[in-house]
Amino acid sequence: MIAFPEMCITGYWHVRNLTREDIELLAEPIPAGPSTELLHSLSSTYGMTIGAGLIERTDDGSLYNSYVVAMPDGTTARHRKIHAFISPYINSGNQYTVFDTPHGWRVGVLTCYDNNIIENARITALMGAEILLAPHQTGGCRSRSPRAMGRIDPELWYRRNDNPEAIESELRGPKGRGWLMRWLPSRAHDNGMFLVFSNGVGIDDDEVRTGNAMILDPYGEILIETDKAGDDMVIADLDADELTTSSGQRWLKARRPDLYTKLTEATGREIEMRIVRFGEDE
Repeated sequence: MIAFPEMCITGYWHVRNLTREDIELLAEPIPAGPSTELLHSLSSTYGMTIGAGLIERTDDGSLYNSYVVAMPDGTTARHRKIHAFISPYINSGNQYTVFDTPHGWRVGVLTCYDNNIIENARITALMGAEILLAPHQTGGCRSRSPRAMGRIDPELWYRRNDNPEAIESELRGPKGRGWLMRWLPSRAHDNGMFLVFSNGVGIDDDEVRTGNAMILDPYGEILIETDKAGDDMVIADLDADELTTSSGQRWLKARRPDLYTKLTEATGREIEMRIVRFGEDE
């Protein structure tokens, strides 16, 4: 299996400045679009399950931030980002995505901000996911929280060949890996899933994405990762036997669903996703 980042085919952060007409020029249907067809061709050729992100256009003209997974048996899985905010013209999805691969794994997908909401990861695990694909475009983001990421000077990226230590320090620091380590391992550990984190790296319009691609085991421990200031790939073999011995899998069996009705009750504090992300001025 190979997992590319969120909206890697279309690009991401620049989309917030586009008109609907411009976004429609980037969008394509799934599975009949050229990108999905190409992914299926590669999947068949190499016998691999391949995931990649793009903008989807449906028959009724709706637009979604979607992640398509092409499998070598010709089947397709698609996840529409549940917490989309990049553009008012792109809708949020309303379904969880868990599917079986021809290689015998049960896989879930949550895109970027979807992973920040702990209920999403738990529901994906309850649907049987053994591997969670977590495609992102994150790190180096301007944040409304003083302790969540922060802007990276683009000049550090442009000068990365002359001073690689400076940009790699940012990628490893609180604007990149440091922020991820506060929460990402818990999604794997608490739910007993392998987690495959893919992310953009480098200039993304006026921000710098931090990469930090990594694969975590069901104990929340990192099997392999990168802090390279450039394109990179991390590879790991996953041992399914670790699923059954993980704490998260055991904790799932100890749940008390009769006590959890509060999770589905509105608190009155819920607000529209774009306001959560960008603030009241958006």
